[in-house]
Amino acid sequence: MKKRNNAYMAMMPYIILAIVLVGAFFFLNTGREITHELKTGELISEIREENVTEITITPKSSESIYIVEGKLKDYEDNESFTARVIGEEIQTITDYAEEQKIKEYETNKDPGSNEFIYILVNFLPIVIIVIAAYFMFTRLAAGNNKSMDFGRSRAKLSEDGGQVRFKDVAGLKEEKEEVQELIDFLKNPKKFQKLGARIPKGVLLVGPPGTGKTLLAKAVAGEANVPFYYISGSDFVELFVGVGASRVRDMFKQAKQTAPCLIFIDEIDAVGRQRGTGLGGGHDEREQTLNQLLTEMDGFGANEGIIIIAATNRPDVLDPALLRPGRFDRQVTVSLPDSNEREEILKVHAKNKIFDKEVNLKNVSKRTPGYSGADLENLLNEAALLAVRRNKEAITMDEIDEATDRVLLGPAKTSRKITEKEKRLVAIHEAGHAVIGLKLQDAQEVHKITIIPRGMAGGYTMMLPKEEKIGIMTKDELIAQITGLLGGRASEENFMDEITTGASDDLKRATKIARSMVTEYGMSDLGPIQLEEKHEGVFLGRDYTKSRDFSDQVALEIDQEVRKILESCYKEAKKLLAKHETLVLLIADALMEHETLTKEQIDYLVEHGKLTAEVMQEKDSEETKVEKTLEELKEEAKEKGLKGYTKMTKEELEEALKEEKEEE
Repeated sequence: MKKRNNAYMAMMPYIILAIVLVGAFFFLNTGREITHELKTGELISEIREENVTEITITPKSSESIYIVEGKLKDYEDNESFTARVIGEEIQTITDYAEEQKIKEYETNKDPGSNEFIYILVNFLPIVIIVIAAYFMFTRLAAGNNKSMDFGRSRAKLSEDGGQVRFKDVAGLKEEKEEVQELIDFLKNPKKFQKLGARIPKGVLLVGPPGTGKTLLAKAVAGEANVPFYYISGSDFVELFVGVGASRVRDMFKQAKQTAPCLIFIDEIDAVGRQRGTGLGGGHDEREQTLNQLLTEMDGFGANEGIIIIAATNRPDVLDPALLRPGRFDRQVTVSLPDSNEREEILKVHAKNKIFDKEVNLKNVSKRTPGYSGADLENLLNEAALLAVRRNKEAITMDEIDEATDRVLLGPAKTSRKITEKEKRLVAIHEAGHAVIGLKLQDAQEVHKITIIPRGMAGGYTMMLPKEEKIGIMTKDELIAQITGLLGGRASEENFMDEITTGASDDLKRATKIARSMVTEYGMSDLGPIQLEEKHEGVFLGRDYTKSRDFSDQVALEIDQEVRKILESCYKEAKKLLAKHETLVLLIADALMEHETLTKEQIDYLVEHGKLTAEVMQEKDSEETKVEKTLEELKEEAKEKGLKGYTKMTKEELEEALKEEKEEE
């Protein structure tokens, strides 16, 4: 009853407005003209005295009545008279009018439906206003005064769960197994209830952008074939405090009516950030929305049959209450794909594209470590666009190579004018990176060198890991990586006797690795201690007031250790480049002539000391050859009965198997 009274109170301004509009309408209509009612005798007297200047006679068909309208001499412009004349009296009026020859004398025909038109014109606007006001008030009352539907849920419903299935999601084998239980529960809940098992109320998909979190959620809904609500975290938050909480309540109310069902919240960090943070306190609207979400997930009421899947790439900013058991019970990490998964993803996105027979997606997958599923889709799309631009019938390796460079650094700036000195500097710089990669034991493998400007870079050297790892790196590998980054600056100083600004990004990356070695990984003389944690200033209030866990003396020692690592690596780079001076100058000269060198051309140049026209024109035959992984080589060695194969490296296994084949 109280809610209804509140709704009526909210209607009062609209009712008052409607009354004012209707009053204004009547005032304007009545104040525009002044009409005098004359009796038949008065009208005849005025005509006899020749006071009538205008007269109009209109017969009425339903009765023997005539409507006479006109003006008198002493009337103002907005004054007129009207009279109702019955039967025979009209003849007297018409005779006098014709006798006096009144200038504006007119006799109308029977208007028939004029009364209806008159009513329509005068009363239809009022009817429209009343009907519009009625529907407006009804809607307000039905919405319990929620300010024009602001409190309604923005979640969209897909009755059949959508068209995406697990077969449409390449890779993510372990992740699919983790969410398979949800599908089994939605299809056959009694199997779990029989053993007293409780299915997770919420599953949080965590991973870098573009790895397929949203696609995996769609596939879960598609496989389960249940109603699927999907909404973004930002759809809850509004200008008015309390609207987001109202939307959460409404969303769960709708979900209960269609249970069992799935709710997918994309980018949940927009609404699930930690409460009470920031210099000025919290965010009332967002925090109330989060409180309501927490209550709905595991409050006094039970939401049986409703499973929530949420996705974010920032789990570190989420409120701890959101991640406790009973709410998001399970976290599924959707990481970047490995080589085999990248190949599967490439095959999915290659279905509607035409490739040249020389293109081998397995080798493309090996050349793209660190790429997400979205990156790979973008790579093939860029290659297709380039093929169309070049008027080709199919996508070749040339387009894929160019697309890789475009995705990393942007389009090549071939029209930019470069002086010979600048070109030589870039060639020497990139040759320094390449020689470190070729001659340092733990360095990454050189795949491509170019001195064609792209984006902000004058050139670049593509270096990829020799073997794909899960993310663990040794100290020697980190030192080799820093040495490789400093190889460009060392080469400039060794062979050009000057240093340039071209190494700024290399120095930034090298310094970051060195500092992480000292403060995070415990790889310095300070010992196995973590002095800093990775954080990116998510909450200004929290990080602004955070104190350091070490003294100024330790801070000085950290700086000294970082400098020691960088100086040691720089000296090693200069020493290695001085030792292989001939190779540096050889690669630099080849870059000056050809601008871009591939891995096969670099290997040929190192082995023969020159590049022939056949090598430069030859298609990349290695791209069509499928390289075997270390596990495949070990399996082949096992079949051939090769001794000691388990302790061999990939290169040693390839050489041993080659010798075995030659002996056969």
